[in-house]
Amino acid sequence: MANTVIGSSIVIDGEISGDEPITILGTVKGKVAVSQNVVIESGATVEADVEGQTVTISGKLTGNVSAREKLELRPESKMVGNAKAPRIVVADGASFKGNVDMDV
Repeated sequence: MANTVIGSSIVIDGEISGDEPITILGTVKGKVAVSQNVVIESGATVEADVEGQTVTISGKLTGNVSAREKLELRPESKMVGNAKAPRIVVADGASFKGNVDMDV
């Protein structure tokens, strides 16, 4: 399955939806809803609600996350928003402000 990559110089203001995994290196504002995995790389800025199978954050996210399998906050990540996932991993050094709901 192809992986869609939003490049580091790309800015998207709107809604992204689909059935492919997505890797974000740039800036996304609005909403991201895919049936596969979402990866927000270091240096990326996302101001959106994010839905996916697994959501992995290394960059900055302002918005709510709904992951069907797992949410992972890597050491350099910064997240402000509510998290809903059956499994949540917060690495040492990650920044998180919001509520957690693991009752999925």
